[in-house]
Amino acid sequence: MKDNSAYKHFTTKEIKPRGWLLRQLRLQADGLSGCLDKVWPDIGASKWVGGEADGWERMPYWLDGFIPLAYILDDAELKARADKYVDIIINNQREDGWICPCEDERRSQYDLWAGFLMCKVLVVYYECTGDERIQDVLYKALSCFKIHLRGRSLFGWANSRWYECLIPIYWLYDRVQESWLKELCVTIASYGFNYRDWIDNFCYTECVHEWKFQTHIVNMHMALRAYALFSRVTGEDPQDYAWRIYNTLFKYHGSALGYITGDECLAGRSPIQGTELCGLAEGMYSFEKLFEISGNPAWLDKLELFAFNSFPATNSEDMWTHQYLQLVNQLSCPYQQLPVIHTACSPEGSMFGFEPNFGCCTANFSQAWPMFALSTFYYNDKRIISAVPVPSSVSTVFNGSAVKIKLDTDYPFKGRLEYTVTTDSPVRFEFAIRIPDGVSSVCVDGNIINVKDNIYVIDQEWNGTEKIVVELDFDIKIKPWDNDMYYLQRGNLCFSVPIEYKEVRTQRTKAIPHVEPYPDMEFYPIGEWEYAFASDEFVVHEHDVADMPFSRKNPAITITTKMAKIDWGTIEDRGGICLAEPRDRTPVSYRDVTMQPYGNTYLRMTVIPKVNK
Repeated sequence: MKDNSAYKHFTTKEIKPRGWLLRQLRLQADGLSGCLDKVWPDIGASKWVGGEADGWERMPYWLDGFIPLAYILDDAELKARADKYVDIIINNQREDGWICPCEDERRSQYDLWAGFLMCKVLVVYYECTGDERIQDVLYKALSCFKIHLRGRSLFGWANSRWYECLIPIYWLYDRVQESWLKELCVTIASYGFNYRDWIDNFCYTECVHEWKFQTHIVNMHMALRAYALFSRVTGEDPQDYAWRIYNTLFKYHGSALGYITGDECLAGRSPIQGTELCGLAEGMYSFEKLFEISGNPAWLDKLELFAFNSFPATNSEDMWTHQYLQLVNQLSCPYQQLPVIHTACSPEGSMFGFEPNFGCCTANFSQAWPMFALSTFYYNDKRIISAVPVPSSVSTVFNGSAVKIKLDTDYPFKGRLEYTVTTDSPVRFEFAIRIPDGVSSVCVDGNIINVKDNIYVIDQEWNGTEKIVVELDFDIKIKPWDNDMYYLQRGNLCFSVPIEYKEVRTQRTKAIPHVEPYPDMEFYPIGEWEYAFASDEFVVHEHDVADMPFSRKNPAITITTKMAKIDWGTIEDRGGICLAEPRDRTPVSYRDVTMQPYGNTYLRMTVIPKVNK
């Protein structure tokens, strides 16, 4: 099982966020994610750590993000809490290796998905700490899984998410080189859901109104990485089935933001069908793994679409609350969404809160920003690549020399990238810079350059300190969508018409008494929203990036254009959900409208018609 991945990732000791990315991670640490164990019994009193609350996916979901968050910020208090929980989990492991918190007589009824996830979490913890206990813990846990699966198969979520266990299996194999681990990979894959046959004979071409594992949106975004991970065993093209799955799902259930709709199950292409927050976090991780394994930068453009647009839009700007579902055209975020048009979600799915609809997203959203920060730089034997050019730095040893690469930038809001490369002795390597999609021209140190395959490579000997300045100009495009509708994109930022809103703070959801700073919030429109594009001219306004980078009131970039007022209408005239498309596209009047990034909005219209003035 040779690892043929195109790149390897750096650790939290090597990569450090800077600028707006550091502020975003600090918001997360000071917000719900960093405090969840203090306020939610499902984490603080989880069975995983000796309590009586949830003993399944919520604790490992949260640790999967909380651990790298603590260590990439090098926050002593956060690290101490992460260490405490991992210590308890390790100490609670049974003598035979069983690691999941259930009674011995109930092992056969325990859905192993949570066990797979916890094993992955322990790998994350090792990469942050180098804790030598982890190898023995995983050896015993995976040996126990091997025995456990004799005479029984995978069921429930483990059946749909079998490939997640490959991550800790490969990690252990690289250290012990024992053949039973390959056998375990094959066993788990053969017991798991067959996404190959499912996508090759795809039959879910309409909005799905019945809850199923095989149409659940989180499983869909996770499955993108399934055969890329398994390709280490099979030797197959790691991208083949990822593209088949993504392109097929996008054809029937895509959105202008690049994500697959699912509220909770596959929901078609309408801009008033939503998608679940867990799906966005897992989609980001899939794209990161797909780039790491295949080296294809196209996956990072999809990652950026999620990270800069849909993911921040479904979290409040202070990272204390979140939605379960978001809509591309989101006219309101009420508690009682009527009429309910979602495929499998309660009426509270659209509001912002502590635990709207279901607590999986409350635990799982924590992984997205820390894993994204760890995707800023990668390396292989020949090169270090700036994969996602957001403010960050990497300090490592390459071919015996200490190397530090620092990037100062406000990308994606602005196009200037300032790299500082420092080495303590002469060393030759390729420094590669990924050029994102949607860039119209690239200038390096004052010279316009042509870039092949979206990667610019500087192959030279590095000695001392050298600065590289890259200027990116972005295309601004009105892109077509279904039913003669359109959306605006500049680089990998999508733009929306922001709707002025009234915020109502309340207590609706069921988790715990909701007081500041984690209230439930509803948003209702009080401003104009019924517009159509009426011009191909766009004026860009750049501003400072706020302390909250995805501030709803102070976006870092806005675009002004001429729009037409039209008669759009709402479903049953209830005011909560706009029609999927306007009932009348005839212009009533014209005015200048200022759009802002999708990720900087609560209420918005994104996919709208285009009319002639």
